[in-house]
Amino acid sequence: MQDFRKLQVWQKGHQLVLAVYRDTRRFPKEEIFALTNQMRRSAISTCANIAEGCGRQTNSELSHFMHIAMGSACELEYHLLLARDLGMLAIDRYKQLATDLAEVKRMLTSLIQKVKAKN
Repeated sequence: MQDFRKLQVWQKGHQLVLAVYRDTRRFPKEEIFALTNQMRRSAISTCANIAEGCGRQTNSELSHFMHIAMGSACELEYHLLLARDLGMLAIDRYKQLATDLAEVKRMLTSLIQKVKAKN
């Protein structure tokens, strides 16, 4: 077990969750149970699965939850594209969030590879 708060990937992911919350506040009210909710959930799920994986006992369990986190990050990637294409997310905000998300995904990939090497 390890403290997820010490992982840079979780820290960057958490900052991304906060940014997603800030940006989705501006979305139309009719999207609160649709795209707004989905974006927030996928962002949260990325960090929550990192945290859960850190609470597990084996490297294979940790790897499993890092893969789930990656799936949630990929889901958020699509939601960001959709929000941009629907005109709900300004291009500059989309670019920043997409860049931040790409960094989280790179870090997750690196962590997954390190965990696999330990097995």
